Order: sequence, then C-alpha cells, then structure tokens
Amino acid sequence: MDLLKLTRQYAGRGSKAYHPATLLAILVYGYATGIFSSRKLERATYDSVAFRYIAAGSHPDHDSLATFRRRFLDELSDLFLQVLKMAKEMKLLKLGNVSLDGTKIEANASRHSALSHGHIEKLEAQLEAEVQELFALEEQADQADVPDGVILPKEIKRREDRLAAMAVAKAKIAARAEERYQREKAEYDETMARRAAKEEAAGKKLGGKPPKAPEPGARDTDQINLTDEESRIMPVAGGGFEQAYNAQAGVDAATMLVVAVGVTQAPNDKEQVEPMLATLKAQAEVLGPVESLIADSGFCSEKNITACEAAGIDPVIAVARDEHHPDWRERHSEPAPLPANATPVQAVSHRLKTKAGRALYALRKQTVEPVFSIIKSVMGFRQFSLRGLKKVTGEWPLACLAWNVKCMTKLRPQ
Repeated sequence: MDLLKLTRQYAGRGSKAYHPATLLAILVYGYATGIFSSRKLERATYDSVAFRYIAAGSHPDHDSLATFRRRFLDELSDLFLQVLKMAKEMKLLKLGNVSLDGTKIEANASRHSALSHGHIEKLEAQLEAEVQELFALEEQADQADVPDGVILPKEIKRREDRLAAMAVAKAKIAARAEERYQREKAEYDETMARRAAKEEAAGKKLGGKPPKAPEPGARDTDQINLTDEESRIMPVAGGGFEQAYNAQAGVDAATMLVVAVGVTQAPNDKEQVEPMLATLKAQAEVLGPVESLIADSGFCSEKNITACEAAGIDPVIAVARDEHHPDWRERHSEPAPLPANATPVQAVSHRLKTKAGRALYALRKQTVEPVFSIIKSVMGFRQFSLRGLKKVTGEWPLACLAWNVKCMTKLRPQ
C-alpha cells in the first residue's frame, strides 16, 4: 500500500519513531480480531505471537498507537479506497449492485451523561437557590447551622461552576434547535409550495390537514451529552435507546465488500442516500460505476429515488415494509402494467412487485445485514473508541477496512 501521506508527515527530528506501516498493521489486525483499546494492543505485542510477528518484535506503547490513530484519521479514508482498488486489481471486486443500510454504533459516552433542556432548567433553579442559601450562611457571624467539614466558599464555587457548565450546554442546545428550525422551515416551505402548485393545477383545495409549521426554540426533550456532545440518543434494535452514531455502509452484493462508508448524527436514514451517491460517484473513477442501489423503506422518498436516477443508478428502494405472510400467488405472478402517469415512487413500488425486482431486493438481506452482524458480533466493534463526529467518521472506515481485508482472504483464489 502507498503510505506516502503518512510517512511524509514525520519530520525526522527527535527520537526514532515507529514506522507507520507497523502501527497501521497493528491497528488493522487489532480491529479485525476484536482488539480496539490501545493499551490492549500494546499488551498483545508481548502476549500474542501474531501481534509479535506483525510488529516485527517491536512493542509500540499505547500512547504511540492512540496518537497515531487520532493523527491519521483523514488518511484512513484514502487507505480504505486503496484496499478496494487492490481488490479490483486482484479480480475480486467488480461493482454492480450495492446494498445500503445503517447501523447504530454506541458512542464512547454513556447515555446517563446526557442532560435534557428541561432537566437543565430544573437543576439551574435548584442550584441557584442553594447558592443563595450558602451565601446567606456565609454572611452570618454565627455559622452554627453549617455541618462539620463543609467549607462554604468551596461549596459555592462548585455550584457556580456547574451553573456555568449548564449555561454552556443550554447555549449549544439552543444553537442545535436553531439549525433544526431552519432545516424544518425550509422543508415546510418546500412542501407548502408543492401543495400550492397542486391546488392551482387542480383548481381546488387539497383534502386533509395541511402540514404543521415548525416551532422555533429548544424543546424540553432536547439533549446534550457532557462526555461526547456530538453523539445522539438513538433507538437501537431490540428496543431501548443508547448514546450512539448512525454508521452507514454500502456493500457490494456479489462479494460482501464494504465499498462506501459514512457516519451521521441523524437517527433515521432518510437523508443518507445523497451523501452515499456522492461517495460512490467520487470513487467511480477507481472502482467503476454502480448499476443499482438497494435499500429498505427507511431510505425511501421521492427525492432519494430521483437523486439515484439523476446519478444514473437504478433505485431499488422499498416503498413500505413487506408483509410477513403474503399470498403465495404474489410470488409467482407479475403485477398489472404501470400507468403512464406514475410517479417515481409508484414506478419503484411496481418494479419491486415483479419477479426480477423481488430477486434483486432479496440481495439486501444477504449482503449488508450479515456484514453488520459480523462486524458487531464477531469482530466485536459495537462501540467507537474515539469521540466526536469527525473522529468517529475516521474510525468507522478503519473497522470496515479490517472487515474488507478479512473478506479478501476468503475471496482470493486458494
């Protein structure tokens, strides 16, 4: 692999550094075998024969490994693409159908470290009352009511520091709320403009309730995590909520190689098609064009279907959840012809009812979902080691790169 972007950043001054190839190999093998902690990786270079071989008898300390991982996050996306290019040169990868899905990866932060806007306001009132009470006790000449061991100035400062921290948290929540309002307002205006155009074309008002205008300002349920403020509370499979990020992956249906990655703070996948299309387009010169994009109903919208068609990619996106027990005749029959004035969503829905469409969509469950299961349950990558959106966006390609290397060893001719 070409590691020039890594090696040229070493100035050659100071004590002799570990070679980037050695540190990268330790990290990749660690992620492939379920060892993500830099301290455990350091220990493995002493205890594990495989790690001793990869490290060439050296023992990089945990601080060097952790610093290397943080320092070269931007370069990991280039290395991820290099591995895919290698797979193509080995005749293991030829892009055609790509399955897209998202999975929740826990943040390096507990959901119990999160504070909601409503809870902050309650705590502020409580702490302000306590500060006033402590000030009153401090001004008294006789402080008989103060328990033994209590130092009033320290107790006051502790509460003032907490109030200052909560004020910062409230300001960040307010900034997020403003961003959300501007985004929702733009979507609302666009929806109302389309509705007005339809009413004008029909010459009458449309039925049903018009969409509700978004409200500005923070809500009581808006939260911020004090450990990793860029992570979000998200629903997870099996029920419940966790502090997490939404990791996206596009997987080649023929080889199960991850060919495109992304990380988002949004708990749903509705807005993740266009970023994935942009990534696939940027990689097309190296990996080749994609024929179709397969995704579940969580990605379905008219905008996403139109974006796929504009990119020259066939959208195979479920419009709604499939019935668990459909009539057996549906499997062996073709739907009625598509009307000439069908919308893009209706066209995709019609195609998924055909035998060819059902067969193509069936590839999704046997490609991207098993990849997520193996990465999380076999490789053990259920939680990010780093904090912040930028850093986890660099760590997720490292985990997928490790999966691709494992997968390539099975795909190559024996």
